[in-house]
Amino acid sequence: MMSKDQKKILKAFIVIYLAVFTIVNWNSISWVFNYRTVSSIFYDFFNPYQNIYASSTFVTNDGKQTKYSYSPEIDVLRIPSLGILAPVILPKNPDILAVTNDLNNGVVYYPGSVLPGQVGQIVVLGHSAPTNWPKIRYDWVFSDLNDLSYGDQIHLYFDNKEYIYSVREKKILKKGEEITPTSLVNNGNVLVLVSCWPPGKNLQRIAVQAELVTY
Repeated sequence: MMSKDQKKILKAFIVIYLAVFTIVNWNSISWVFNYRTVSSIFYDFFNPYQNIYASSTFVTNDGKQTKYSYSPEIDVLRIPSLGILAPVILPKNPDILAVTNDLNNGVVYYPGSVLPGQVGQIVVLGHSAPTNWPKIRYDWVFSDLNDLSYGDQIHLYFDNKEYIYSVREKKILKKGEEITPTSLVNNGNVLVLVSCWPPGKNLQRIAVQAELVTY
């Protein structure tokens, strides 16, 4: 058993130790004494998913504020009417060979395109393949672009935001012909899906233009 004097010495030692420890480590432990920080930690712990479906503010390059819907998806393209779900590749190298290699892993966000929600044009490239071609890698992903109809939806998930586009136009372009911006660009953000035409043959190009309607 400890004597009363020993207990007093032990208590004094503990108090001095805690005081010295607090002074030496104040920068690391000071948050404990900040009730705002502590209450925020407890709130987040008991409400971990409170913002998962919330809307946030996004400022476009024309200075307008709008709302976007949160999405857990990042860099994905989905076309419900065609059953397409593919990763969106953002090339690190604009070289044509590098872009071509990226097409094996999904659809490619063409270098120089504006960001979703900004005024301008986004070009997304994808391979196409002949009928009954096996679904190897993403050779087939844009084979059925011509089946899209006016008003069909295209979903682009970028940086945890969902952007919904509505199909407005389809064009067949000559090989090497530039994709010229249409009047849709004057009104906002336009998504253009491009692939070889006919599917699997490097003769012409099909370009489907869709207008941003929800974000």
